[in-house]
Amino acid sequence: MTDPKVSVHEDIRELAGAAARLFLEEAKEAIGESGRFAVALAGGSTPKATYQTLASEYGSPSDLDWNKVHVFFGDERTVGPDHEDSNYRMAREALLSHVPVGSIHRMRGELAPPEAASLYEEELTAFFGGPPRLDLVMLGIGDDGHTASLFPRTTALDVNDRWVVENPVEKLGTTRLTLTAPTINAAKRVVFLVAGEGKAGALKEILEGDEDPRDYPAKLVRPEDGPIWMVDRAATRLLSRH
Repeated sequence: MTDPKVSVHEDIRELAGAAARLFLEEAKEAIGESGRFAVALAGGSTPKATYQTLASEYGSPSDLDWNKVHVFFGDERTVGPDHEDSNYRMAREALLSHVPVGSIHRMRGELAPPEAASLYEEELTAFFGGPPRLDLVMLGIGDDGHTASLFPRTTALDVNDRWVVENPVEKLGTTRLTLTAPTINAAKRVVFLVAGEGKAGALKEILEGDEDPRDYPAKLVRPEDGPIWMVDRAATRLLSRH
């Protein structure tokens, strides 16, 4: 696996602009090669800023052939699509209601979690005609080192034979839906978007520490070409190399 690539940006606004441009570049490349672009979106404030930038600055058909963009999700809360905690709702309000994407494949958080996970696996299989290989997976991290809904010391971290699972998260008193690490690692490109001083400790452990990946699950993300880390300066304050 290639080492991770880290780019540092002054603040979240600059980071969001750079991430939006990366989205565009990856989309155009994928559409040029295969006629479509399959992306998994993330929840969180930094991805939201990126989606808003995409909608406001690159939402025109002259910027991107949006009807060839097919949207999936890296994880979801077990709530309905209109709930304030829904990742789908956030993405819809920030981006998807503003651009004419080809299709939207949301995780059905309102269903029983095992059923929702199984249905999403079926949806991925139908779209890709077999094991999924997304063109781009967008991720964030939590201050505990989780990514998507792969939380420390949870059962999903040990799953190697599923693409989507329900993941009980005891410390939150809930269950989440999430792509598994093998699904994420099969993607052509994986990008982490990380902003804020509160993420500095986790970022240091993930990039420079030797902690068990079960304690910092973002360390399980090891795609063939290595992940791209797009971070703001505040998040890098504890790093020795940046």
